[in-house]
Amino acid sequence: MNIHKSTTQYEEWLGKFTPLIESDLKLKHQQMTTGPFPFLRATFYRWMQVWPDVCHELATAPAALSVGDLHVENFGTWRDREGRLVWGVNDFDAAAHLPYTNDLVRLATSAYLAIEANQLCVECVAAGDAILSGYRAGLKAGGKPFVLAEEHAWLRGIAAGILKDPVTYWQKLNGLAEIKTGVPETARNAVEHVLPVMGMPYVVKHRVAGLGNLGLPRYVALADWQGGKLAREAKALVPSPAIGMAWSQRATDTPEIFYQTILDRAVRAVDPYVQLQGHWIVRRLAPDCARIELASLPEERAETQLLHAMGWETANIHLGTRGAAKEILRDLQKRKGKWLDTAAQAMVRATTADWEAWRRQK
Repeated sequence: MNIHKSTTQYEEWLGKFTPLIESDLKLKHQQMTTGPFPFLRATFYRWMQVWPDVCHELATAPAALSVGDLHVENFGTWRDREGRLVWGVNDFDAAAHLPYTNDLVRLATSAYLAIEANQLCVECVAAGDAILSGYRAGLKAGGKPFVLAEEHAWLRGIAAGILKDPVTYWQKLNGLAEIKTGVPETARNAVEHVLPVMGMPYVVKHRVAGLGNLGLPRYVALADWQGGKLAREAKALVPSPAIGMAWSQRATDTPEIFYQTILDRAVRAVDPYVQLQGHWIVRRLAPDCARIELASLPEERAETQLLHAMGWETANIHLGTRGAAKEILRDLQKRKGKWLDTAAQAMVRATTADWEAWRRQK
């Protein structure tokens, strides 16, 4: 199956769970032509077709509840229940039980593609080594969240440099198109559940964000409250393309969604505003609660250390599967040489070939 047929089938399957926004899908298709890195971010469904064949020796590794669609821009900041700034994985839309190697290979592949695009300035082998070293260290330590308070001064410095300017941030949200009709009642109920006061007035805006789920409905409730702005987003949640490859097999059963499960089980300082409400994932939007884009990183950013932290945070997620750490560490011990580099390089070639095929026909 080629990338075009794969995309068509996947989007037809998505449409069974939620109405798709055609203008956003067209934007996604255009963004997929801009380079292999954005193409990777947008096509996890394709990854799940390709990687078990390209990396077949890794596809039988011990399983853990995994991020699935992991990449170097799937990390961000939020505030925990104590108001502390926390850094880590901030999107679990594609969570599924997968070989632990999937998250590692996909993270390394994304780093290599970012290096090719001059968005990271580190050697590929060093990037893969840093990810794997951090992952192994996190497993052995039993995990630990990245709370940017007394510890992680270097990461706190990076985060402080990329936090959004509040004036610009709220101006941008205010400028989004207002939706006055057609907002699903379930979406309104979802955002109202996490507003600070029941019955408070708000307007609903349409937000275009991300790449992997661009095309799915997103509704932002924007309000004035106690002297400032606040926002809550409800994003339609659909089953992960990783679960049983249901979209390509045209299965009739609805696969399970693991978003809330992975949040509850991971070693994590949780964001209290991220909640699953029916088939909507609800989150707080704010200048200090956002995905970190590579383009926004400061010049002095300790990239190898950052990739090590990403590997550790991946371990924090996998440790949510009881008993997985022992099996994974045993499996890691058996893997010799630069196996992660070899796998990531192979997936770079496969992803680039798909991107070139996609670009030629667009």
